[in-house]
Amino acid sequence: MGLLDGKVAIVTGAGRGIGREHALALAREGAKVVVNDLGGEVNGSGQSTMVADQVVEEIKKMGGEAAPSYDSVSTREGAKNIVKTALDNFGRLDILINNAGILRDKTLLKMTEEMWDVVIEVHLKGTFLCTQEAAAVMKEQGQGGRIINTTSFSGLIGNFGQSNYGAAKAGIYGFTRVASMELIRYGITVNAIAPVAITRMTKDLPMFQGASEEELGPQHIAPVVVYLASDLSKDVNGKILGIQGRHVFAYRMSVTEGVKKKEGVWTPQEIHENIKKILGE
Repeated sequence: MGLLDGKVAIVTGAGRGIGREHALALAREGAKVVVNDLGGEVNGSGQSTMVADQVVEEIKKMGGEAAPSYDSVSTREGAKNIVKTALDNFGRLDILINNAGILRDKTLLKMTEEMWDVVIEVHLKGTFLCTQEAAAVMKEQGQGGRIINTTSFSGLIGNFGQSNYGAAKAGIYGFTRVASMELIRYGITVNAIAPVAITRMTKDLPMFQGASEEELGPQHIAPVVVYLASDLSKDVNGKILGIQGRHVFAYRMSVTEGVKKKEGVWTPQEIHENIKKILGE
């Protein structure tokens, strides 16, 4: 018996790296998996059906069930087709893992509008479109569901040279929080992960120089996703789980105690005099 027997899952960006590990782990626990991947390069260019097909074959060789999807998450048509692939092949949909992503890193003053737009479209708009399409099906089925989004350290804390990626990932954080409030009435939980792992997208970043795949490989991320996709997590909603190798933790938005003025309106000078207390420093 697997944790996900009888469940149908979609994993976007499932052809390589973290997404591939998600798809394989879900299949091992009994889920039927739609392996979605455009098959493009890290920057979003190009396309190949081979990438998704290979993961589908891996799942089938281990005795699981899977179907490929080559659609882009960044268009309404693509999101509809991804969900349709699940319904056409397996008759239902229980789990959505929004994982697809690209990078167009550049410092703010050198970033083009196109570099900004395409990253927002794939990460943030893609998460919105796929969630909306999947949640509508889950609501109609009347048996709840699990949606797991992918945010990032870059969006929650910040990372040099990634204003487009960071903005998209911060948006996914806010989107996850609101969607979790709205969809729980239908038994649909919405959570997010913020993974730190060595993949083809991250291997050249300074923070990963000298790190090993054994310590920081994508294999460490998938168990958290399986947990959030399963009934074990039915009481977990609107949470952001960080995973960095064997370290699993939660991100939370916090406020300082601050300073409350007894009467009147703050002056800029008074704010300056109290700024360390306001900032909690």
